[in-house]
Amino acid sequence: MHVVNTVILGGGRGSRLWPLTAKRAKPAVPFGGKFRLIDIPISNSLHAGVSRIYVLTQYASATLHRHIGETYRFDHFSDGAVDILAAEESIDSREWFEGTADAVRRNMDYIMDRRPDEILILSGDQLYLMNVRSMIRLHRENKADFTIAVKAVPRDQAKALGIMRVDRSGRIVAFVEKPQDDAVLDEFALDADTIATLGFDVPPGHLLASMGIYLFRSGVLTELLDRPGVDFGREIIPGAIGDMRVCAFPYAGYWEDIGTIGAFHSASLAMTAPLPPLDLYSRDRPIYTNPRFLPGTKINRCEVKHSILCEGSIISNSTIERSIIGIRAIVRGGAKIKDTVVMGARFYERRDTEAAVPQGIGPNCEIRNAIIDLDACIGEGARLVNEEGVQDADGDGWCIRDGIIVVPRESVIAPGTVV
Repeated sequence: MHVVNTVILGGGRGSRLWPLTAKRAKPAVPFGGKFRLIDIPISNSLHAGVSRIYVLTQYASATLHRHIGETYRFDHFSDGAVDILAAEESIDSREWFEGTADAVRRNMDYIMDRRPDEILILSGDQLYLMNVRSMIRLHRENKADFTIAVKAVPRDQAKALGIMRVDRSGRIVAFVEKPQDDAVLDEFALDADTIATLGFDVPPGHLLASMGIYLFRSGVLTELLDRPGVDFGREIIPGAIGDMRVCAFPYAGYWEDIGTIGAFHSASLAMTAPLPPLDLYSRDRPIYTNPRFLPGTKINRCEVKHSILCEGSIISNSTIERSIIGIRAIVRGGAKIKDTVVMGARFYERRDTEAAVPQGIGPNCEIRNAIIDLDACIGEGARLVNEEGVQDADGDGWCIRDGIIVVPRESVIAPGTVV
């Protein structure tokens, strides 16, 4: 029986997702109203029957620790566990992780503790639902040293990803990380025969991109990490192509890398579509998260179109369109919310609290194209609309990134504020 361990890369500072990452690690950012980004890779791993999971992180990991500790509890008769391995000072190193491979290298003693046959490496900031069990099966059938999950992407996306070329058997024979030279893109473009062999339904000219999802034989990973290099995409993988059997696992489903505020906002609102690209309603592969035991959503005379309303929220006399209203969110009378992610609250506000600006969305507010982080307080009559289309700006209790208004966690927007 083969034993597989999963390693989830928690990412760096998440500076492009600031201010959502100002007080939390990137995998702990709320998504879809009730989930956290880390729930995606953990759920994919658990659906494949891989329940020994290590999450590598180094920045602002307290929220991530709390969420994982409250959510992923295995019984005494299971070998399952989700452990967080944060960067720490040791005899060998006093520095932060320098890259994806360096993060794994520094934690190999923990990862290899139960002597797994294979190690599955996932990213902590991607959205997808993959049949990982099929990837493991193909890896073993190919007798691969390691396997990379790949996706066909259009040319305009290829410069931000690692791209590769495969032979007729699906073996990867060349790999380039984030190529900027058009001649390289021409060289790696997929022809019709290769597209058909891999099973993609895309026109010729697309390129084969790494999804940052890898499956290694344990001995191979140990050998590769003994070589110089701190990053899988830039150094470790290109250096291994020539002397190891590296195979591709083609994936044609939805996959989104959450790297910026704009990407996060767009991917979040895509979940409100009648048929969302990421199936949050899958019977066979649900996304697991913290069971909070909250009451149902309370809606008092509202107009709601194409939106997600999460449990524990109270919405009164408001108009909600193409938006996500998160757990415990309070939306008061006369509010108009469109194209917005309201993350909600960690706790209900105490009834005896007399705050100048109560928690949630105040009466008669208008909010468009925005992200309202947890526990934010939006004062009565505030208009957060960015009518001038500003791309980047900073204000008192708010900022604009990629044209999206962001109200950070626990911020207070004064009544009548116009952004």
